[in-house]
Amino acid sequence: MEIDRELTPKQIVEELDKYIVGQYEAKKAVAIALRNRWRRQKLPEDLRDEVIPKNILMIGPTGVGKTEIARRLANLVKAPFIKVEATKFTEVGYVGRDVESIIRELVDVSFKMIKAEKMEEVREKAKAIAEEKVLDYLVPKKTKRYGTLIEEEEESPAREKFREMLKNGQLDDKVVEIDVEEKVSAVVGGVVVPGLEDIESQLKELFSNLGPSKRKKRRLTVKEALKIIENEEAEKLIDMDEVQTLAVKRAENLGIVFIDEIDKVAARGSSKSGPDVSREGVQRDLLPIVEGTVVSTKYGPVKTDHILFIAAGAFHLAKPSDLIPELQGRFPIRVELKALTKDDFVKILTEPKNALIKQYIALMSTEGVELEFTEDAIQEIAQIAEEVNERTENIGARRLHTILEKIMEDFSFNAPDLKGQKIVIDSKLVREKLGNVITNEDLTRYIL
Repeated sequence: MEIDRELTPKQIVEELDKYIVGQYEAKKAVAIALRNRWRRQKLPEDLRDEVIPKNILMIGPTGVGKTEIARRLANLVKAPFIKVEATKFTEVGYVGRDVESIIRELVDVSFKMIKAEKMEEVREKAKAIAEEKVLDYLVPKKTKRYGTLIEEEEESPAREKFREMLKNGQLDDKVVEIDVEEKVSAVVGGVVVPGLEDIESQLKELFSNLGPSKRKKRRLTVKEALKIIENEEAEKLIDMDEVQTLAVKRAENLGIVFIDEIDKVAARGSSKSGPDVSREGVQRDLLPIVEGTVVSTKYGPVKTDHILFIAAGAFHLAKPSDLIPELQGRFPIRVELKALTKDDFVKILTEPKNALIKQYIALMSTEGVELEFTEDAIQEIAQIAEEVNERTENIGARRLHTILEKIMEDFSFNAPDLKGQKIVIDSKLVREKLGNVITNEDLTRYIL
């Protein structure tokens, strides 16, 4: 399983810089971890299995970029990625989720990725088949019978004309009645039942093995029909056994699991009673999959030895040393992420590819409204975010979302009536929108 892009650690950090402000130490650590995977694949097979990933423990307050760093890292190399919260798991015997479901979910993500890639490879072929099938509904082919022999006539001028119209999109809104595969769904009484996904796939497989899948007639526009038939044909053209095999390999070699709130399952101090017993139990349940074990999934057994685990927590009330020693030892790389300052907030608002200011400008442009934030407005927003984080709970960059929503609330509501107008957000307007909220501490706590 080759890593798609052979990025150097410096290039990885540069890519992460496009989306995440600051936090160089954390970016450097994950860049090295990713490069080590590439290095491992270049080793002889006997040595390759001996090189285990150096798992990372990120320590820092909420909203400073811990999850985003891990997610963007996974996107760089098309690695299966899932985020889980440690608090959702309890030790076996208590009410909670089985920790092995982490790996099952990871392989599900991997399977969907591989399937999408394989379907894209056969997309053109599937599209051609779909066009022919839709044409069959629109202009059925005429046939001639010679005794028991049935022959299709040559392409009629009408069918050729319809083909051209179909390719040009002239028939997109025409309604046709087509046969589509009826999906087996894990639904009881109109509600999707959690945990029945495996049963759903097994039922689908069982029915497909018993004979032709059940089909039903649906009235759809030509555009919708083309899409549905194209996806059905693409699925027929790919080898699902190969997809499953590749999905397992990619999860085993490139998978990244982000375990958030790991500090919430650390036993605090020397206490070993009450809730701390359950917290330690969660850690002991997590230990096997982090150390390396084999987990049974619907795609086959999955070895967790070379999956990269990144754990994160604020560690306000507990310390990393409060984790059980065995788990501490499995996260040898520790990085501390710093709380965000006013200067960081200014950069977050303006610099990344997905900067919040850029998002709001783009959203308002869809209504025909030109939006502009002045430099002093951006400085004011950043200053307010820093002050509110200091006075109340520090939620990092997430504070910017709340503040901007409050500023933009009336404009967003009235946008359809403001078409063709230009709105300038300056520091005076920011203070007008937030003045009363900022001066009243109770309002600040509840609104911002």
